[in-house]
Amino acid sequence: MRAAVLRCAGTNCERETVVALERAGARTDLLHVRQLYDAPARLGEYRLVVFPGGFSHGDHIGAGRIQGLETRLHLLDALRSLVERGGLVLGICNGFQVLVKCGLLPGLRPGAIDATLAANDSGRYEDRWVRLRVEDSRASWLPRGTILELPSAHGEGKFLARDARVLEEIERERLVAFRYVGPSGEAATYPWNPSGSQGGIAGLCDPTGRILGLMPHPDRNFLFHHAPDWTRGGERREGAGAELFRALVSAAQG
Repeated sequence: MRAAVLRCAGTNCERETVVALERAGARTDLLHVRQLYDAPARLGEYRLVVFPGGFSHGDHIGAGRIQGLETRLHLLDALRSLVERGGLVLGICNGFQVLVKCGLLPGLRPGAIDATLAANDSGRYEDRWVRLRVEDSRASWLPRGTILELPSAHGEGKFLARDARVLEEIERERLVAFRYVGPSGEAATYPWNPSGSQGGIAGLCDPTGRILGLMPHPDRNFLFHHAPDWTRGGERREGAGAELFRALVSAAQG
């Protein structure tokens, strides 16, 4: 199964994303987005496309906004075609911001920008470990009910729907893929919800279940020693992100 990881100026998590995908069984190419802007049909070679984390274009005029606009202009049709063929698209942190700001997520109406990821309530960059619960969503290939411990690292991670009607529709259509939870699985408040996201939303899928984005980083916890408590982890052989990457690759294989 072939996967593509897309980078641009300011991306900084592409290498670990490539390694995580390859360990999960994908043959992975690292591509600069400009290799695709003039030839978007190249995405037809892949079953999985990943937008990794970082600070695309320095987060000028807003996190993920410039790359989101470029993706909307150059790659939107090609990405939709990939999904229609049974492929998957993943955005991690800055990549999630790109997918929201190009209109692929939440994807309630084709081309509509129905949400954003805004500045954290704390007013500062939040770099901390959080707990996510995998929700019962349209992304049925995810390990529902699993609690994942992953690091978050963002200044603009607060999910905001355009209005109350959109938020209600997101919940009703089962598009919430990941939700922040507290230490005992309770509804998360700060710091467990590090940004103040509406409804504790940490990640979304689209109505097909094949476009997925999340703010925390599975690419930073796929090896057992990535976790801060790895010396006390008993027989743990891998980090929590490894399960997500395996599920992603398996779903992309069809």
